[in-house]
Amino acid sequence: MVDKGTAALRQWVLNFIQEQHLVPEKQKLVVAVSGGPDSVCLLHILVKLREKLGISLHVAHLNHQLRGADAEADARYVADLARQLDLPATIERRDVKAYQVKQRLSLEEAAREVRYTFLAQVARSIETDRVAVGHTVDDHIETILMHLIRGTGTRGLRGLQPSSQWQSPGIILTVIRPLLPVSREETADYCHYHQLKPRLDASNLSLSPLRNRIRQQLLPLLQSYNPQVVEALLRTARIAADDLAFLDKEVARLWSEIAREQGNTIILDKAKFVDFPSALQRYLLRASIEKLLGNLKDIETRHIEEIMAALDKPAGKRISLPEGLIFSIEYDRYLLGPDPAALSPFPVLETEFALKVPGKTPLPGWQVTATIINQQGESERGEAPLTHFPPPFLRERDKGGGLPDNLTAYFDLDKAGRKLTIRARQPGDQFHPLGMDQPKKLNQFMIDSKIPHAWRRRVPIVCSPEHILWVVGWRIDDRSKVTEDTSRVLRLEFTRA
Repeated sequence: MVDKGTAALRQWVLNFIQEQHLVPEKQKLVVAVSGGPDSVCLLHILVKLREKLGISLHVAHLNHQLRGADAEADARYVADLARQLDLPATIERRDVKAYQVKQRLSLEEAAREVRYTFLAQVARSIETDRVAVGHTVDDHIETILMHLIRGTGTRGLRGLQPSSQWQSPGIILTVIRPLLPVSREETADYCHYHQLKPRLDASNLSLSPLRNRIRQQLLPLLQSYNPQVVEALLRTARIAADDLAFLDKEVARLWSEIAREQGNTIILDKAKFVDFPSALQRYLLRASIEKLLGNLKDIETRHIEEIMAALDKPAGKRISLPEGLIFSIEYDRYLLGPDPAALSPFPVLETEFALKVPGKTPLPGWQVTATIINQQGESERGEAPLTHFPPPFLRERDKGGGLPDNLTAYFDLDKAGRKLTIRARQPGDQFHPLGMDQPKKLNQFMIDSKIPHAWRRRVPIVCSPEHILWVVGWRIDDRSKVTEDTSRVLRLEFTRA
């Protein structure tokens, strides 16, 4: 073991770091050290390589307060090791159990979140964004199997990557894994050769965590079926990584064509999206969710498949996802965000408002101007005369999801009257759309006009005491239209306040 346990193993790790571009030169690097063989081996090797890499090191150790005296002994061991190696160290404790209860997580998830939050804070305190962890090829294989069991899809089959990002609100941490090509047996042998005497965590023998059951039960069973199962899993991971690298490039190339971001919502072009192969659709969905959430830790394959099954459903279909995300279907686009209604260009109308005729009426998010014009085109308020009236049909909304192009309408004042109100739609509403010879239910009109479901409660409805006059931005009522016999015209104009 003398050869690989010393210079050869260090050279192997150095080559891997350089090939994967894990550590830029002159980089400060936090090294997460639990006290176990893997992290101790990692720290010792990085100390030997720091001059060649041009880096400085800072040790970080967290006591999770789950193992009593053993955890305290681990902390003392790491502190002593850092002193022996003449390295600065941050050694703290956090109450993982309390965090687990508060966040309603599994103990494993809670420990991971608390640990990486701590590492990110240490990194920020020394003005870096990079931390090295002691994951080995054994951890890589166990992660592949764990993802396979949980059904995380092709992405999960990649297992652990040489580098990845961990994100939480306001924190982005680059996690590097210099020991990924090294086995757990080799780290133990390295520590034995250098008399480092790492700590052994008795909790690793417990069968409670899924990872431990995979390590102690599932993997030996699979090896009884195929002694080369480890090589098979690593080969599968490499193939999955290559496939996903290609999809990454495709998503980057197509993103500006298929998606746009508005606030905290991603909008996908429906016509283009449905023409993509299913594999690319799935990857675009995952990329969109990851862009919004910062990670995919709560997103499972079943969530993506539920969206895939709904792509051809009618407009108005909504799917609830973890972290409060909603995937909703509109007529010409898909929306992904916490509140699809937030994209509506129409402000909320929570009550009914009386309209001042003539005059200006302020509403939440709107100002409505009512002008009365006589046959000579003169307004009652002496405003500039109008030389013509536009056609009564109003254009439909633009395809970009904004306000309709035309928020001005003209009515026969004697038919419309002056006692007008503005409100949101109500159950049972109907009106007589301009150009139609039969009344129509307002809900059906909105469906036929492809008004997005999330907008419908916000579209202003102008009413007289007798009936609806105008579905603002779409259509006026035929009974109040301007004709050759009209003597006075009521002009209504909505502008955003």
